[in-house]
Amino acid sequence: MTSSPISARLSPNASPRLVVLAETVLKAGDTARTSLRRRTSEEMLAKAPRDYQTEIDVAVERIIVEEVTKAFPDYAIQGEEAVGNRMAGPETPIIYIDPIDGTTNYAWGIPHFGMTIAIVEGGRLVAGVVYDAMQDELFSAEIGGGAYLNGERIRCADVADIENVLVGAGLPIPGQVKAVSEETYFEAIKRLMANTAGVRRLGSAALSIAYVACGRLDGFFEDGLAIHDFGASALMVEEAGGIVTRFSGAKVYGRGDILVASQALHPWLLEGFL
Repeated sequence: MTSSPISARLSPNASPRLVVLAETVLKAGDTARTSLRRRTSEEMLAKAPRDYQTEIDVAVERIIVEEVTKAFPDYAIQGEEAVGNRMAGPETPIIYIDPIDGTTNYAWGIPHFGMTIAIVEGGRLVAGVVYDAMQDELFSAEIGGGAYLNGERIRCADVADIENVLVGAGLPIPGQVKAVSEETYFEAIKRLMANTAGVRRLGSAALSIAYVACGRLDGFFEDGLAIHDFGASALMVEEAGGIVTRFSGAKVYGRGDILVASQALHPWLLEGFL
């Protein structure tokens, strides 16, 4: 058992470093939540076409970097906004940070975005948290320790009836889809529209994948994602009994495409890309 006040929102067997990640993301969440509003184009930085950054992305990442640096002074850090990135030896754990996953939502004042921190050790995702600051929902997972939402164990849905599944999918900007042709990608979405209970584009891959882990969605896919976006929540899906692959069915590593789903649904979703 952990002695931290946050222990009730994590696994009863949560490690001290998962507690640190949770406390850190909750602290950063206060800044994000109280700063949510519609921003003008003059208030945003376009890192690339339709890829935005707000001052809160930077401020939140700075809070997270400061906290994890104090707790893990020897770890490497890779943040999406590169506020305090640092390299380390090949065997050193790496902390991946996405301060606001769903920046477009955030910049337009839409209250749906995720804040995520993941730790990779020995080339494997070993711990991660995703926080919905607006709903005060803390998702967490450690390898071999299960996935949790505010202290409750979560599991993927086990629905095999295609007409009764709800699936999330990214709607790509031009040039985002690289793993398959755009025609194949959009045919996969049309297949969902024709056969399932519905398709959802929520605007945060981190939260959408976490929703698969807790059964709110039965599956999700998108191309052009980085480990900053999907790392923590992909671990949650695996710990919740789901499957995480590329569109090809291969193992996910590095930037690119991701397809996550319950064991019941994953084979059918995969067929849409093969």
